[in-house]
Amino acid sequence: MTKRAVIITGPGFQDEEYIYPYYRLLEENWSVEVATKDGAICYGKFGNPAKATMATTELNVDNFDMVILPGGFEAPDRVRLLPEVLDFIRKMDKEKKLIAAICHGPWILISAGVTKGRKMTAFWSIEADMVNSGADYQHKAPVVIDGNMITSPHYDNNGDFMKAVINYYK
Repeated sequence: MTKRAVIITGPGFQDEEYIYPYYRLLEENWSVEVATKDGAICYGKFGNPAKATMATTELNVDNFDMVILPGGFEAPDRVRLLPEVLDFIRKMDKEKKLIAAICHGPWILISAGVTKGRKMTAFWSIEADMVNSGADYQHKAPVVIDGNMITSPHYDNNGDFMKAVINYYK
């Protein structure tokens, strides 16, 4: 059975944190959807497009085994304002489906209220946000796995991040 993933992003995403996970999942024969507000094409910080296959209003936890939340400060800050995304993240967490976030992606998890008591990492500039949300922030860890949640601080850690993501269902 093919595993199903969705990458949720918005304008100004960190290109490396979208492109690398997208193609790694395809290499592993995952079905990959891309969700954006209104299903619009979004462009990364360096101009690479994320061509949406669905709108965030169409997200349904029954249709996915995993969600990936790329960073870049702009995209996660926009995405965490979408109530349907926060609801989707809460449901994914409740069902113990994989939630993977890198860089500023954990901002979305903070807004969804799923970080309290969880071991996590993120880009260093949001350490205070992580701690204030009740997360057990793991400073300088290249990847942190806590149950169904995988976090990583930077695209320099893409290799470790995606190894953990791919191995989660093996």
